[in-house]
Parts: sequence; structure tokens; C-alpha cells
Amino acid sequence: MNTVPRLRVALYVRVSTGAQTHENQLPELEQLARTHGYAVVARFAEEASTAKRRPVFERMMADAKRGAFDLVAVWSLDRFGRSMAGNVADALALNRAGVQLVSVREPWLDTGGPIRDLLLAIFSWVAEQERRRLSERTKAGLARVRQRGSRSGRPIGRPPRLDAATVAAAVRLAAEGRSGRQIAVALKIPRSTVRRALATPPAAVL
Repeated sequence: MNTVPRLRVALYVRVSTGAQTHENQLPELEQLARTHGYAVVARFAEEASTAKRRPVFERMMADAKRGAFDLVAVWSLDRFGRSMAGNVADALALNRAGVQLVSVREPWLDTGGPIRDLLLAIFSWVAEQERRRLSERTKAGLARVRQRGSRSGRPIGRPPRLDAATVAAAVRLAAEGRSGRQIAVALKIPRSTVRRALATPPAAVL
């Protein structure tokens, strides 16, 4: 008895930072494959910002072009790519290779014809605009924090790096009986830096 071969699917997951995890994407992708009867033949997991080169994505695209699988499944379009132009171009490249892009969050990608390409462009544009708004809100929030910090006199950003001269001066003043506040005023550094200087072994700044 002839049986219809199962479609081969590759799962692609991506997170933008090391603080995030793929684990919230993979279970739903596995469920998508089971629901449609796809055979999972490859899994591609990437931890990188799209502002940088994506070697895992490039390897997946190369495998797609040589016919290693029939579909690529992603959790959402913004995990596939982060720009409208990039998403559309990469989806069309998959189409030319005979590979279909499917998504857990965008089931309309399973449809065919020109309407799919139109919807792909529209939804990618929406995702891109949302990312831009998030970036703008983040920058605005940081600007407010810096402004408050400048008014309060508190330093903003990463603590200053300790050097041997700062450590030596802090230790000398502490030996003279100066308080942490007095040392901070004398050296023009935050009290937290004074505490770090006094707790730093001399060898650590050589």
C-alpha cells in the first residue's frame, strides 16, 4: 500500500540576548509539527541580535536550498527576522527553493497565492513598527533616568573602573582615619567606589 511521505520540517528558534531562552518557543513548534504530521528533521537555535551576522540562520537557508527539508517552522515572524524587507526577501528565497515558511503565531502563512505575500509584508511591517516604538520608549526612559541622575548628582551608567592610584589613595586616606564620605569627597568619586577600592586586593589592579 502506497503511503504519502511526511513533509520534513526544520524548526528555527532565535532569541536576541543570552538572558532569554528558546524554551518558550520549542514546545509550541514541536506541537505544530505533531498536529500537522510533519517529520522534524532539523532544529536550528540561535542566540544573536539581528544587527549582527546570523550564522545559524545562514546555515539553515543553505540547507533549505539544497533540499534538506520541505518547511521551516518559526514561533513568529519576529523570530524569523526583524525587518519587513528581510522577512519578505527570505520568505521568497525559501519559496524559490521549494520550502514553505510556517509560523505558530501566524497560521495564515499556510495559505498560498499572492495574498500570502501581501500578508507577510503587512505583518512584518507591523512587527517592525512595534519594535521601533519599543526602542523609542526605552531610549526615552533612559533619558529620563539620566536627567534625574544629573539633577541628583548621582552617576549614571556602569561604575568607574578602579585603578591602582585610586585604590592606593583610598587606602592611605582610610589609614589616616578618614570616613568613607570624606574619602569620596577628597577623591571626587562615589562612596560605592570607595567601598570597592577598600575591598579590592592590590594585586587585582596591577
